[in-house]
Amino acid sequence: MVVKKLKINYFLIPIITVLVSYTGSIFTSMGINSGWYELINKPTWTPPGSIIGIVWTIIFILSTISALIVWNKLERDKRFWRIIYLFLLNAGLNIFWSFLFFAQGLIGLAVFEAILLSLTVFILIYLIWSKSKLAALLLVPYVLWGSFASFLTYSVWILN
Repeated sequence: MVVKKLKINYFLIPIITVLVSYTGSIFTSMGINSGWYELINKPTWTPPGSIIGIVWTIIFILSTISALIVWNKLERDKRFWRIIYLFLLNAGLNIFWSFLFFAQGLIGLAVFEAILLSLTVFILIYLIWSKSKLAALLLVPYVLWGSFASFLTYSVWILN
């Protein structure tokens, strides 16, 4: 029987994902609980919060798997460290969007931040593709949702 050694990244990467999700949810709750979000104009096609939560849960799971593949399979070269930096930058931007939009109500800044957030995912896909198509494909739902969320944020900004 072969027993593989458990690596710290199998714990660390999911913990980072949970911390990003949890921190973002704190900022989101601030905006929702303060009542300002309910008072602003939103497009009729704004998804309900329950759907948004499900989508983000799926995206976080897929992103975690992608990061684990990258960490465990890619050679430790310059590209690898750029990818890791982008994953971490993306995590920070993910939290920062919730802070800007929900906690601060800075919808205009959140539009530009959302575009930057989506751009980091697109660049991740581009950088990962030649090394692991699976890890790159796992990020496609994120870039699609991020693009949709950017347009939704823009639409909310225009309506208010």
